[in-house]
Amino acid sequence: MTRASHLVASDVDLFSHALLEDPHPVLRELRDLGGAVYMRRHDFYVLTRYEDVRAAVRDWRTFTSARGTGLVPELNAGQIGGVLASDPPEHDSLRAVLSEQVSPRAIHKLRGDIGRQAAELVDAVVPLGTFDAITQLAQRLPVQVVADLIGLPEEGRENLIPGADAAFAAFGPLTPELQERLPYLVAFLEWIEQVGTRDQLAPGSWGAAVLDAVDEGRLPADKAFPLMRAFLVAGMDTTVNGIGSMLRIFAERPDVWEEVRSNPKLAGAAFEETLRLESPVQGFFRETTRDVEIDGTTVPAGSRVCLHFGSANRDERHFVDPNRFDLHRGALDHLAFGNGVHGCAGQGLARLEARAIVSALAERVTTFELAGSPVRHYNPVIRGLQELPIAVTTRARTKGVRS
Repeated sequence: MTRASHLVASDVDLFSHALLEDPHPVLRELRDLGGAVYMRRHDFYVLTRYEDVRAAVRDWRTFTSARGTGLVPELNAGQIGGVLASDPPEHDSLRAVLSEQVSPRAIHKLRGDIGRQAAELVDAVVPLGTFDAITQLAQRLPVQVVADLIGLPEEGRENLIPGADAAFAAFGPLTPELQERLPYLVAFLEWIEQVGTRDQLAPGSWGAAVLDAVDEGRLPADKAFPLMRAFLVAGMDTTVNGIGSMLRIFAERPDVWEEVRSNPKLAGAAFEETLRLESPVQGFFRETTRDVEIDGTTVPAGSRVCLHFGSANRDERHFVDPNRFDLHRGALDHLAFGNGVHGCAGQGLARLEARAIVSALAERVTTFELAGSPVRHYNPVIRGLQELPIAVTTRARTKGVRS
């Protein structure tokens, strides 16, 4: 690969365990270094500033997804041609298969059912007084909702969380942790192929709609399972980790929880600000199709480029006091769901689930506090928690269920 004459470079390993708890001081240093910084350790460029990341994610002709959205070529090969690793017009035709199911009108119709599921989940867990808010709350609703929507049988759903985690780990470098997770990814993929059939999927489900598209000639048969997998994985990552991070904020900031509890209509604002601050998906990769100049640095054609959403969402050039959680910031232009043609198709569903959880908690929980130290979960692409011990004080549910 030919290097540009003007090169801003760093030896930082963005995937290091040392950056797991707080990567933001290093990310700020990278933002200050330049708009595009060459990362010597893993041979890629990283874009860390808001305007550069937003421009790149919208420019699919220059920053293509069609050569894979991970770092390692061998692992990218398996995703090429799927909904994540394709560009228009192929990308548009893949998303169109479930466009009706993820439309705002269709998502709105799910409001009552998801609200009831959230209330039942909260009613089951909060009487415990102390619980792990990740495994007993944040993971439960998104997994249940997306598996039901796809139409998957109950048996085998235990593959979903470890499988999705391994799928995202595969977007990063080859590490011992990835090697340990690969069996979970294999088990997940095999299970989807076993149950993603007409006789296993629930009638009228999203999965059945994918098979209908195959029968009607709108989708090649070899794209069916990858499309189901993509919607499954995308239906869990941002939601699970966003909800988990939001619950941590409620525990550490009682003033925030008291305001949200008193006015559950602020649930959406709390989730959006959490997504901006924590950015569950830290970034995806692209490949340049031509030489492109960014802030005086020429990124050569054929370079791997990380679009770092987590850094962009804390860019002080765009957000005032970006490291502070501000319930009333109203920053709906964050990049936690990506942007442009590759913006998350399921973001409406994620927002609905988060609001449902908060509304259900507001009915029952008076106070949140940490019952132990939160434990970060290591994943090179996903930022989230493995454990979040929470203690709550509760009250009886009032009549009706907010959603």
